[in-house]
Amino acid sequence: MILTDRQIQEACEKGDIVIEPFDAKQIQAATYDLRVGDQGATTSTKRRVNIKETGYILLQPGDFAVVMALEEIRLGSQYAARFGLRSKFARKGLIATTGPQIDPGYHGRLIICLTNLTPKSITLPYKDDFLSVEFHKLEEPASKPYDGPFQGITELRPEEIEMITESEGMALSEVLTTLRALSFNVGELTKDISILATEVRSMKWAIPVLIGMVGLGIGIMAIK
Repeated sequence: MILTDRQIQEACEKGDIVIEPFDAKQIQAATYDLRVGDQGATTSTKRRVNIKETGYILLQPGDFAVVMALEEIRLGSQYAARFGLRSKFARKGLIATTGPQIDPGYHGRLIICLTNLTPKSITLPYKDDFLSVEFHKLEEPASKPYDGPFQGITELRPEEIEMITESEGMALSEVLTTLRALSFNVGELTKDISILATEVRSMKWAIPVLIGMVGLGIGIMAIK
């Protein structure tokens, strides 16, 4: 059963679902909107970004990023959840490659992997709504609540940062930047060749004149 807005509110009041910090304004008809947190990293910056300090995180064309949600979630053993990127970012060409399942018993802050598939930069402001989460109440509590590697994670770990900063080969954003630079250089070379060809064509008329002048000079010298 998917919880409605009223049921989400009641579950949070009972403590069956914990969202911290909680804001009733984030509750939608049948979802709760999570916000952009204070930590992230992108393949173009190759470092941890303090989103709270900068006010946003910028994904360059082709960028792959990890972004941590602001809210910490704790689910009771009788609740599961599914999440997805909000449509306002999906329509811009951003895709989320994490999830979408949140298992019963999970607690922590979601780490979301994002990719910018567009030729334009996309900005995620700090505390902007970027994920929609729908909560499901199970018919009975799970016998084996979640206890995996992401349990209790509230900070970006070294492995998430290393995945961004120490990946082998060129990231897609770097490939696109290189291709743009190469395209510009080729364009400039084409322009130079065009100018040279024009100058050569404009000199064609001068060649017979020069030959004639040389021939006339030789003739005069022979007469002398």
